[in-house]
Amino acid sequence: MQPEQESPALHDVRTKVEKAYAAWLKYRHFTQERIDAVVEAMAAAGREHARRLAEMAVEETGYGNVKDKIAKNLLNADLLPRKMRGMRTVGVLRELPSEKVIEVGMPMGVVAAILPTTNPTSTAIYKILISLKAGNTVVLSPHPRARRCTCETADLLYQAALKAGAPEDVIQCLTESSVEVTHALMKHRRTAVILSTGGAGIVRAAYSSGKPAFGVGPGNVPVLIDTSADVPDAVKRVVEGKAFDYGTVCSSEQAIVAERSLRAAILDELRAQKAFLCNESQRAALAKLLVTPDFKINPDCVGQPPQKLARMAGFEVPPGTSILAVEIEGVGKEHPLSMEKLSPVLALLWTDTFQAAMDACDAILHFGGLGHTCVIFARDEARIREFGLRMPAHRVLVNTAAPHGSTGITTNVFPSMTLGCGAMAGNITGDNVGPQHLMGIKRIAYAVREAHEAIQIPEYVEEAVPAVAASADRRVLIEAVERYLAQRGIRLEPQQAPGPPAAAPRAAILPSPADIVDRFLAGRSARQAPAADASTCSVCAVPQPQASPPPSPPPEEKRPQAVEFVCEEDVRAAIRQNRKIHIGPKTIVTPAARDLAAQHDVLVGM
Repeated sequence: MQPEQESPALHDVRTKVEKAYAAWLKYRHFTQERIDAVVEAMAAAGREHARRLAEMAVEETGYGNVKDKIAKNLLNADLLPRKMRGMRTVGVLRELPSEKVIEVGMPMGVVAAILPTTNPTSTAIYKILISLKAGNTVVLSPHPRARRCTCETADLLYQAALKAGAPEDVIQCLTESSVEVTHALMKHRRTAVILSTGGAGIVRAAYSSGKPAFGVGPGNVPVLIDTSADVPDAVKRVVEGKAFDYGTVCSSEQAIVAERSLRAAILDELRAQKAFLCNESQRAALAKLLVTPDFKINPDCVGQPPQKLARMAGFEVPPGTSILAVEIEGVGKEHPLSMEKLSPVLALLWTDTFQAAMDACDAILHFGGLGHTCVIFARDEARIREFGLRMPAHRVLVNTAAPHGSTGITTNVFPSMTLGCGAMAGNITGDNVGPQHLMGIKRIAYAVREAHEAIQIPEYVEEAVPAVAASADRRVLIEAVERYLAQRGIRLEPQQAPGPPAAAPRAAILPSPADIVDRFLAGRSARQAPAADASTCSVCAVPQPQASPPPSPPPEEKRPQAVEFVCEEDVRAAIRQNRKIHIGPKTIVTPAARDLAAQHDVLVGM
């Protein structure tokens, strides 16, 4: 689309990406100290306005609750910058004197940051901070249902960055949101890398844009409570994680899996934590409400309090209810509540053994959460290790609430709102994405050895092909020449079969087709008559005429004869014998022979 034909929304994309790129041309020259000052100023602004931004997010989207959204904002405006302090991202990162290598940080350019509706302000803080920490600029694409709170977050951090000395336009936020606008942002020629958080469709679009992209998959987090676990503590933490921001975090717990012997104890602890245990009819009503006919989550149910969800499903729960818990019999489409629910609804699945519990957790991860996150509560270290090694997830959390552990609040994984699921889920990384993923590393490497000191290459000597190895192919060529001569009325007596391979000396190579023709023609034009008692040529077993010898050719016919056929072995023989091969317009030369002859100037035209 030409600029004069652009819609206002697409014009906004083009203009803001170009502004961000122009800003990056200045910002990329900032020292680490200047970049860190900008990041610290933006983080301080995020902390100062964490509550107001949380209130705006809940008001605009209708998802989650203010208390937990404040915690998400502070995760990214407080814990994240503390983790990034001291991290070098530009200039000389480190020098390795013993290896004579210097590593240099290289910013990527303009980051296209695609934001979700479930965590709009916290994800905006996170993506702005890690982008600018790595020496990049950023253009944010808000979710349509979270445009106002996202743009407000971007503006607050932008003003703080300017006061800290950042160039103008280092942070841009699109004012219109649509699929077309987002695709235009991702495919813009100035966009260097895409940082995408959202549904499967937008992640696939990011990976299909032709640009480097960090996208993440959905989470369907199983929690295995082992018989060795502290059951009251485990259930308390599961409920805490499931209730956090009403289940909107992608790493929120989706199902408890435990051996049947623990069922009574777990149900008692769930009641103690104010979880509402649904009966069979309530479970069916919730499944019908939460999961659409095409097997997607009902967007009207995302991030809603348990009381509201219960009313929407047709039943009532006590005012202080923390979550809704439902027992299920298996995993898969016939059990809809075994999928990711993005709401405070927790499935419960009982098994007979620890191995069966691990099988169920594996099935849950494969049912929409592959590569993401899983949890085990246990005190048996051997079982923890067995679970961790078995599960197809990049975050295996131990004895912690899943949202808190996966994002780095209660564990030492990198604080992040973009949790990679790895190649098993079609993601470029399984890491918690940070500034280290938005930069390149250039290496200045000095010579430290000669090539022959690094690798020993044996001397290569090209050897002639032994008759034993080449006889089959040579015989085919000789037969072809015999047929060629036979078409011209020239008959050769049959060649005697060569001796057994073991008896053939290494140098005994069959005559080439060209040799046969040369010797035959030479014999035909010889001046002297054959011996009276000879019936064949001693060279190639060609029958000799018994008539008088032909008259001597005139002097001009004593020139070398052009051969009829040249193969690769003919050329090799000529090279070894330091002679030329004469060819004429009708000479047949194989491609391999012509290539080899050209290297050694063997062929002579006549």
